[in-house]
Amino acid sequence: MSAFEYCFSTLGCSEMSLHEVANLADRHDIAAVELRALSGTVDLTSALTAEFENPAGLAAFLAGRNLDIVALNTSIKLFESPNLSAIEPFIPWAEAVGAAHLRIFDGGKQLATEEMKHAADLLINWQTTRSSSGLNVDLMIETHDSLADVDQLVAFIELAPTVQILWDTHHTWARGTDLASVWDRVARNTVHLHVKDSKVDSDGRRRYILPGHGDFPMADLISLLRQNERHIPISLEWERHWHPELPSLDDALTAARNWWKQGVFDVRR
Repeated sequence: MSAFEYCFSTLGCSEMSLHEVANLADRHDIAAVELRALSGTVDLTSALTAEFENPAGLAAFLAGRNLDIVALNTSIKLFESPNLSAIEPFIPWAEAVGAAHLRIFDGGKQLATEEMKHAADLLINWQTTRSSSGLNVDLMIETHDSLADVDQLVAFIELAPTVQILWDTHHTWARGTDLASVWDRVARNTVHLHVKDSKVDSDGRRRYILPGHGDFPMADLISLLRQNERHIPISLEWERHWHPELPSLDDALTAARNWWKQGVFDVRR
């Protein structure tokens, strides 16, 4: 039976320090998080500096807690950036804690071929820098804007076949593409997943709702993932930082424990 690393994004508890995030994770028996916001800000490196002074201080804190940081999530947009120099402040923090990835957004809307080629070149340059510097951390691009269009996502993968993708499963599904058709085309490039739940209200608008109370087909997603033997973190992205009317992340994580069971899958400590 496959096991998935169940984690959550701190976008859902952005008011908390990492000390408080670690306590929240312990209460829910979760051993991994992805960092997007801390202490009320998405300026992640500033928040980490204020709390731990430097990457070594962060690493020392984590050494005493049963908590892994699987990713640091930046605000950088690949298709809207002339270069990737803005990732540099994140690298020492990621390396210190052994984070596998730095998240960057896709950005953009309807992409021209030239935009895709420029972005592919940026990723090639990044890999050169990564290799020459002996870095362990890599980049993953989230399907948030232009790459939530599956045809554009596939076209970009063809130009950049080694690109690593954070598949926001809800974004592509809510745009009308079934999960299986996306997975069949991007599985080999997918290294991380975001999940959330929603339903359409009487006004016709889709709104986020506690996991398991909407109509996102979680059981279908888990069935697809079981066909793949790679270890892929599956992360609850509870967007309370942007939607403060949502219930607390504590409540969402409680609801999510039953949601996962729709797919009858193992939570890995």
